[in-house]
Amino acid sequence: MARPAGPGREALLRAGLEVADARGLSRMSVNAVVAAAGMAKGNFYTHFKDRRTYLVELHRRYHGGLEERVQAAVDGLVPGRDRFVAGITAYLDASLAMTGTRGLLTQARTDPDLSDETRVHSTRAAERLRPEIAELGWDPPDPVAHMVVAMVVDIGHQELFDGRREDLREALFGLVVR
Repeated sequence: MARPAGPGREALLRAGLEVADARGLSRMSVNAVVAAAGMAKGNFYTHFKDRRTYLVELHRRYHGGLEERVQAAVDGLVPGRDRFVAGITAYLDASLAMTGTRGLLTQARTDPDLSDETRVHSTRAAERLRPEIAELGWDPPDPVAHMVVAMVVDIGHQELFDGRREDLREALFGLVVR
């Protein structure tokens, strides 16, 4: 049984974000994580049942950090254009700034251990966007919210390689904010 959060577990999760950035998910082995954390391999299995359990927790933690940053950016704003732009901008900026984005934002979509998790996060993001999309006049708002999530993820992917892309951000805002 996995132990509750503690310094060892935290060190392993931080190390996993670094390994995800440097090597990607396909090359993220337990050995690579424990080496990056400066721990013995047995410590990994004290905290996590297996690699899959670890990857799911790492993915959840990463997205939790993104969600916190987006929520902080939109707190106090009413649904509509300003909240939409603030939330998308916060998400994309956080994606550029957070360790682990390369692996956990782009590669997770094709990793069989994380496919269910990525769908859950995408669906939740679309649900959070629904009030903005509805306020912007899109009817029905749900399909548009799902398409916006896909566009934002793609812009985030482009920005990982090119740096901040104002042209893509403005094109998204121009398409959605009518």
